[in-house]
Amino acid sequence: VRAYHHTYGLPIVISNCSNNYGANQFPEKLIPLMIKNIVDNLPLPIYGEGLNVRDWLFVEDHAKAIDVILHKGKTGETYNIGGLNEWTNIDLVKYLIKIIDKKLSRPEGASNALINFVTDRAGHDMRYAIDASKVENDLGWTPGVKFEEGLELTVEWYLENKVWLENIASRNSKDYA
Repeated sequence: VRAYHHTYGLPIVISNCSNNYGANQFPEKLIPLMIKNIVDNLPLPIYGEGLNVRDWLFVEDHAKAIDVILHKGKTGETYNIGGLNEWTNIDLVKYLIKIIDKKLSRPEGASNALINFVTDRAGHDMRYAIDASKVENDLGWTPGVKFEEGLELTVEWYLENKVWLENIASRNSKDYA
């Protein structure tokens, strides 16, 4: 794409983003997998000691950022979209447990017993982060949804759409244990 921009003048803008979360996400991804497993009282597989750090971006914020980039971005530029919100995997999972245990009227922290540390993937990055200062400084975009609020909305969506989640997960149930 960059080559076509430089060679032929193709009008482009490029965006890169951090980890997205929200409704309709395939349950192989960390957040929907953890939600499903907490609800179903299944093990919560967490790589290593859970200290991998990720920046999280609510999917609706991502869509809004793309819209801003398309309308205000400078042709030929690349913009990083981040949630400005880094969490370790273990802290994220414990926060999900807190939300879901409360919503399901379980004793606080009851689902902590589901945490299952598994061998990390070889070469797995300890931290994924993104510098979103350019999109903020040049285009005035920042995330609008606080992570805790976005997680609440996400959990609510999955709890309200259990049939969808079960149908998707059952297609390859061995992949979601």
